[in-house]
Amino acid sequence: MRGALMRIDCIGRGCQALGLALLALLIPQGPAQELVQAEELLSPEASIAEVVDHYVGAKLDSLGVAPVDVAAPATLVRRITLDLVGRPPTVHESREFITSTSQQRRAELLDRLFADPGFVRHQANEFDHLLMAGGESIREYLLQAFGDGRNWDEIFRELLLGREDDAQQTGALRFVKTRVSDLDKLTNQTSVVFFGVNISCAKCHDHPHVSEWTQDHFYGMKSFFNRTFDNGGLLGEREYGLVKFKTTAGESRQASLMFLNGTVLEEPLSKDPTSEEQKAEKAKLEALKKKKQPPPAPAFSRRAQLVEVALQAKENNYFARAIVNKIWHRFFGVGLVMPIDQMHPENPPSHPQLIAWLARDLVAHKYDLKRLMRGLQMSQTYARSSRYAGEQRPDVRLFATAVLRPLSRYQYATTLRMGSMNPDRFVVSDKIEELQKQIESQENAARGFAGQIEQPYDGFQIGVTEALLMNNAAQVEKEFLSDSGDSLVGKLKTIADPRELVEAAVWTVLNRPPDEQEIKSFEAYLARRADRKLDSCRQLVWALLTSSECRFNY
Repeated sequence: MRGALMRIDCIGRGCQALGLALLALLIPQGPAQELVQAEELLSPEASIAEVVDHYVGAKLDSLGVAPVDVAAPATLVRRITLDLVGRPPTVHESREFITSTSQQRRAELLDRLFADPGFVRHQANEFDHLLMAGGESIREYLLQAFGDGRNWDEIFRELLLGREDDAQQTGALRFVKTRVSDLDKLTNQTSVVFFGVNISCAKCHDHPHVSEWTQDHFYGMKSFFNRTFDNGGLLGEREYGLVKFKTTAGESRQASLMFLNGTVLEEPLSKDPTSEEQKAEKAKLEALKKKKQPPPAPAFSRRAQLVEVALQAKENNYFARAIVNKIWHRFFGVGLVMPIDQMHPENPPSHPQLIAWLARDLVAHKYDLKRLMRGLQMSQTYARSSRYAGEQRPDVRLFATAVLRPLSRYQYATTLRMGSMNPDRFVVSDKIEELQKQIESQENAARGFAGQIEQPYDGFQIGVTEALLMNNAAQVEKEFLSDSGDSLVGKLKTIADPRELVEAAVWTVLNRPPDEQEIKSFEAYLARRADRKLDSCRQLVWALLTSSECRFNY
């Protein structure tokens, strides 16, 4: 069986076993490597999928490791649907993909899902968490941005430089506004989110693990923000102000305006205002605050300089490499660089040429994330099964097998909602808009529940809060186990044939047909409890919803 019969009181042990299966030794890391040069890479004309399979395959061949076969169609359609629109496929969608004889069925599935309104909603959820780390939300801005088809560089520019007088951009500025009171925090989190670099260790001393990063780098990055301030909820930026710091040797030093790669930017000379000029400035800012108007933009914006230097289309640039690594981590469960916020020369990627090619390609195609996602998902590497029959599972960073990935809180909450509903509610009809509204209503209902679910991180284990939630019989029964006509339990209790009942339950929750062992086991269970059919249906549905197969993306 595939874990479908897992009892509620065994959830913790089942997930622990899965967590252990995810553990692997890191690929041995050598000394710091030089950046990959353009002439060393495959042609820019190659497809993303071809490049992924080439570089991953070359490494597997060099180590004598054989990759597993492509995942079963039922697994693949669930994996892709969860990754792109944040929900499981409907029974109709699963059956259609599984039974399709088209040679292009994966490409056709991707085309449909990228056009699905759920794609925008899911990207908004994922990037909201990436950018705000569970703090104040900018989801509404992201819905607009992804809905308009803005690329990653455009979103980055608006997050750091959005105009206060533009209603579509004010939400983006919350990234800076929520952190501007703590410039050290703003500096490091900007570096982590956009450049894949946690530079906080270089604040008090030179970085202990990265010889190339010194205090100059931290305070050089801080200099891009030191003139930014909050004026009554509206961002302003002064024309003056320098960053000074003390070295570990006790030397007082003035920071240069310097990016992570060591690039020092020239800027106009500035001087601190006199006391009278400070008074005048303060009065002007107070007047603007009362009028709820933003301070005037400076002639020279340090924040704007950060955006420009970050977007310079050079090989192996931090901005492109970081988002490539984050998207790869999302789809494959393991980044090309691990940890994903430690992208530096002394922590080389598992596949240096691959990440360099993908970064170059992303820049060449104007930071089109949708194109990147599609290319990754068309690769054989992405489509591999997570099942491994050998004795010693290959290192996860070789990508010889798929990695079991825990669903995000929104994915799991939506999966619980849709998996507990009568599948007849999601039947395709001529009125596709009605179907989309039905799915969106379940997503919206799931959002309220998602806050109680554990957000997965690397090395995920179900936490106490989620475990207690799943054992709260009253809330669970109300949310997922009612016997109304709109619920799965309500549908199952009307089915007389045990085999048909089991098939309906497994198809709805796990998006696949049950195997014969599952059918026999569930039929035997139902037969033993024939006098308590409603209760049996509830237990069956709950066992499926809380199974590891439902909680993870296989």
